[in-house]
Amino acid sequence: MVQFLDFIEQALLVFATLFPIVNPVGGAPVFLAMTEGLGDAERAQLARRIAANAFLLILSSIFVGTHVIEFFGLSVAVIRVGGGILVCSVAWDLLHSADAGLPETPLRHPTPAELAARAFYPMTLPLTVGPGSISVAITLGAQVPRGVSAWAITIVASAVGTILLAVSIYLLFRYAERLTRAIGSTGTQVLLRLSAFILLCIGVQIVWSGVLALIGTVPAFRGP
Repeated sequence: MVQFLDFIEQALLVFATLFPIVNPVGGAPVFLAMTEGLGDAERAQLARRIAANAFLLILSSIFVGTHVIEFFGLSVAVIRVGGGILVCSVAWDLLHSADAGLPETPLRHPTPAELAARAFYPMTLPLTVGPGSISVAITLGAQVPRGVSAWAITIVASAVGTILLAVSIYLLFRYAERLTRAIGSTGTQVLLRLSAFILLCIGVQIVWSGVLALIGTVPAFRGP
């Protein structure tokens, strides 16, 4: 019974911690704008790919992210700065694109290879799973307990929590057109612009938190 409660707690922890950072609700109008010209079936396929990519990326960050950044001699702060700059760049393009946030070269009848490439970058990384999500996932992975039983429970529970997150991403992106249709064209443009601005602010915040963490490593700026 205790192990079952630990399982539920870990799964909900992963989902509840990452959902507001990934923010698929705010990402839905951005997804719709960046898939202008695609048919319903192509959007559904793209949403599935993004959800699958997000699942793999987050789960990998939880369990091997710490080892990867250590291998390359990087720190989470550096990842935040670099990733935050990338998020700011994408958000800036959305804010200043010619047609109310729509990309200048929308996808039209893409090949499966082009669809797969666009699904990972930029739609999965950094728009859906950005540096903030990755750094949080790495932090969650650093708290994996020792012991075979606890370790196994944590792995399975984290996978379940990540699956729940991926399903929410798929559903909100898959039915983004219905969501925007319900609020109308004007509301969609307002929501898109607002989402792009919030994304820009998130990027700035990620860069700032990374810069502060890097400054804290300088001996002259350390506290007594």
